[in-house]
Amino acid sequence: MPAPTSLRVLSIATLFPDAARPNFGLFVEKSLRALAAQPGIDLTIVAPVGLPPFPLSLHKRYRALRDLPRAENWNGLTVHRPRFTLIPRIGARFNPAGVARATLSAVHGEAFDVVDAQFFYPDGPAAMRVADALALPFSAKARGADISHFGHDPATAPQLLAAADSAAGLLAVSNSMRGEMAAIGIDPAKIAVHYTGVDSARFSPGDRAAARAALRMGDAPTILTVGALIARKGQALVIEALPALPGVHYWLAGAGEEAGHYRALAQKLGVETRVHFMGPVANADLPQLYRAADAVVMPSVSEGLANAWVEALACGTPIVISDAGGAAELVKSPAAGRIVERTPDAIAEAVQAILAAPPAPSDVAASLGGRFDWDRNGRELAAHLRDCAGL
Repeated sequence: MPAPTSLRVLSIATLFPDAARPNFGLFVEKSLRALAAQPGIDLTIVAPVGLPPFPLSLHKRYRALRDLPRAENWNGLTVHRPRFTLIPRIGARFNPAGVARATLSAVHGEAFDVVDAQFFYPDGPAAMRVADALALPFSAKARGADISHFGHDPATAPQLLAAADSAAGLLAVSNSMRGEMAAIGIDPAKIAVHYTGVDSARFSPGDRAAARAALRMGDAPTILTVGALIARKGQALVIEALPALPGVHYWLAGAGEEAGHYRALAQKLGVETRVHFMGPVANADLPQLYRAADAVVMPSVSEGLANAWVEALACGTPIVISDAGGAAELVKSPAAGRIVERTPDAIAEAVQAILAAPPAPSDVAASLGGRFDWDRNGRELAAHLRDCAGL
């Protein structure tokens, strides 16, 4: 079989890991790494760094971002990190133009065949501007909040829809996300479903008791949430379910603006001794954490298809999740867990059912059915981008 024609890809990813934020958009890195591993792919990544205007940019909270290199080899990938002006909270409508200018400056003089946007906003409208400047086709991928929030916000939706209309092709992380895109006026005929991957060599079933011992969790029944401590993720509902789950301990892996509120809520309900705030957890430590839990509980308001859902199932841990995003595409059997209403009572009932009849970890992992694999993810992305480029 002849070698595939070389495809020069410019990928724009505003969420991508760096030295200051090693877990920031780690799943994007994994997908682009899988793309770069495909035959005939020449990949350049632009991961723009947003900083507020001077003198706010001098604040110590931005020091680590200011110190990032403008270009580097990141774990074997060529990554540019140009700066653009970010106006916190109120400046979302301006971000695509800033990202586009930064991207064009970073890759000036380089040649490409196609532009890839790893998120629909701001990456998609930015890719539209870059592609127009370079006379190239482009693609954009929808993952969750980029559609559920930016696709409905009057300040950002027009740009998002314009990008969807101009793109040569579009991707969605789930069938449900494809439906959400169609609901806001995006042509569903242009959208292909592109599932995430999981590293099954790392995320696999293991000894729950040993994992708990290593993490010093004790023997109590354990539920877990992995993700930012923000209202949208629904950790408050899980804390409110704990009075109906006597003896169950709740571990929260992540950090965020709601941490103080969650601590106060736990104390108010008298469950503070059973709620454990772990802070950010390194990706390398997640498999053991998933294995230690009896269930991963994530009653989010919205999701695309959360990587934590897939990782938990791969580790043999059932999930209790809301009917958000691609939930029904994952929880297809009792072994995988439960899809519940976003109420403390419904969460407690589902957790009780799992604790009363825990599924075998091997059955939980088998529920994924081999659908989530990084090599497949990379092959599909390469084929999609070749189609967009007409190669």
